[in-house]
Formats: sequence, C-alpha cells, structure tokens
Amino acid sequence: MDTNRKLREQISALKDGALLDADLELALAALQGSDGRQAWDLYHLIGDTLRDTAAPALSPAFNARLAERLAGEPPPLRRAAVAAESTGLAAVLAKTASS
Repeated sequence: MDTNRKLREQISALKDGALLDADLELALAALQGSDGRQAWDLYHLIGDTLRDTAAPALSPAFNARLAERLAGEPPPLRRAAVAAESTGLAAVLAKTASS
C-alpha cells in the first residue's frame, strides 16, 4: 500500500472530522512534516473554494464548449475496455472467465 496516499487520506478524514480515533496519532504525526502540512493546506483550500459562493460564474460559452468536449469523450468503462483490448488483456480475462 502507498504510505503517502494512506497518510493523505487520513489527513483528509481528519480535516472532515471523519478520522477514526485509532488513526489520530498517525495523522497528527504526518502533519508535522512538510508533505502532511501541504496536504492539510490543500484540503482546506479545496474546501474553501467549493464553498465560495462569490466565485465568478462560468460563461455560457465556456459551459457549451465543456459540454461539447465531454459529449465526445467515451464513457470511463468503454475507455477501460479499449485499453484492455489494446493490451490483449481482454482475451486473457475472457479465457480465464470461461475456464
């Protein structure tokens, strides 16, 4: 398991008030390092930005361009299937499933 990822998840949970008591000591220790403090600050910035009602609205033209580009994107599951086919993974999985 990625230790840095786990620590960031714990810091995020601490910020959200959802950290288990058993993980509190480890999360607080992680906050003593520069990576932990940076994650803490970033999670607060993200939360502040999401709650900011004074943020300027996106223009209708931007919304239209974004919607057009998203409509042209394949759904995530299809993208995974295409990647699996290109690596031959689909054939291996199909053979394994039929066994």
